[in-house]
Amino acid sequence: MNKVANTEAQRMNFWERLYIPEIARGLGLTFIEMFKPRVTRQYPEVRWEPQGSYRGRPVLVNEDDGERCVACGLCSRVCPALAIEVQASETDRIKERYPVKFEINMLRCIFCGFCEEVCPEEAIVMSKEYDIVFQTTDEAILGKENLLKPVSELQDRLEFLRQWK
Repeated sequence: MNKVANTEAQRMNFWERLYIPEIARGLGLTFIEMFKPRVTRQYPEVRWEPQGSYRGRPVLVNEDDGERCVACGLCSRVCPALAIEVQASETDRIKERYPVKFEINMLRCIFCGFCEEVCPEEAIVMSKEYDIVFQTTDEAILGKENLLKPVSELQDRLEFLRQWK
């Protein structure tokens, strides 16, 4: 291993061993960045509108005839943080199953989007919500009633997912 290190050291010339060109290149880059225009968002007054590819808080898609979720449990199995809990029940409708209990622990959620990718019904998607605040740990466990969003609010994300897949 010493022979490898010696051959690399022999290939470097005197100036490269002093690192002066690299220091000058770094200082030049810093000098150029100093004169670029700054971008400042006035957050509470001017809200940022994310694109369809943004992965915010996960939500359940709610259609006119009910929720899309069939309680297959794939989202809870694929979640690396174990943040999703699903309990299924049966019904007499076209979709034979639905979730009785669907909870996401937002303190555990790492916004990876695996639940969204694995869902066969496009029932769980990542919304555009990015300002998520909880006063207590109990508020951070979102139930089905807090997760349901109408399809009209999630159209751009659903279109992005269809193009991506």
